[in-house]
Amino acid sequence: MQTGTIQQSLSGFYDIYSDGQIYRTRARGNFRKRGIKPVVGDHVEFSEGYLLKVMPRKNSLKRPLVANIDTAVIVTAAIQPTFSPNLLDRQLIALELQHIRPVIYFSKTDLLDGKQWSAIEKVVADYRAIGYQVFADRDSFNEGQMAKLLANLKQQTVTMMGQTGAGKSTLLNHLDPDLDLATGEISNALKRGRHTTRKVMLLQVGQALIADTPGFSSYEDFTMTPQQLAACFPEMAALAPECKFRGCLHLKEPGCAVKTAVKNAKIRQSRYDNYVQFQTLLRNQKPKY
Repeated sequence: MQTGTIQQSLSGFYDIYSDGQIYRTRARGNFRKRGIKPVVGDHVEFSEGYLLKVMPRKNSLKRPLVANIDTAVIVTAAIQPTFSPNLLDRQLIALELQHIRPVIYFSKTDLLDGKQWSAIEKVVADYRAIGYQVFADRDSFNEGQMAKLLANLKQQTVTMMGQTGAGKSTLLNHLDPDLDLATGEISNALKRGRHTTRKVMLLQVGQALIADTPGFSSYEDFTMTPQQLAACFPEMAALAPECKFRGCLHLKEPGCAVKTAVKNAKIRQSRYDNYVQFQTLLRNQKPKY
């Protein structure tokens, strides 16, 4: 009996990384009957070409479909496609819920003009003030930034996540040029990136295991309570004890410290606007049976 981590899933086969080796296995027949679907990142037991047991997960994401992640690098295009604070906040919420450390990485900054770069610098400063780690440089792939990012991910199991065309595979190629992953240009007709990564796969990059993942055009994963959503915004959660009412959702309640902070520009307006939109989405969601 051996233990390892699923590196990739391919047509019913599971490649397992164990002690520096890759072993190809098939899942036991009773997995499907028991509703168990192994995913990349799962810690497993295997023997003689068969995957025997999936260990309990510490966390899992639906988009991308990965498990047992320490850190997620949210690759965020500064342009092409246009930067979307709403999409960034949706991804941050998903990570906060699963207790996965987020790292925000701005790509395509070299394509910005001076005015656009100044606007992104303000965004970077605001997210850093919240407490998020943000990598942003006028030259996206300069050696210093690549070295810092690799050091930041050392000994971690990491997933890349981000919109189609944001540059996840390009970033991985700069972190480790030997990977030579396929990358796609933005389609002018659709203004979207072509899907170049079609499956999730864990790669050894420096001293980290990093999942290259397919991109997406939208991100909707609202399966939390209104209270959990409020807790997913760290700058609001920090002020919540100062609100007049316990359990304040920072919407229409009087004496709300969060709304006062927004008014005084202590909380970024787009963050609060997105929060209100997400609370509305939660309220209007049809119950799933």
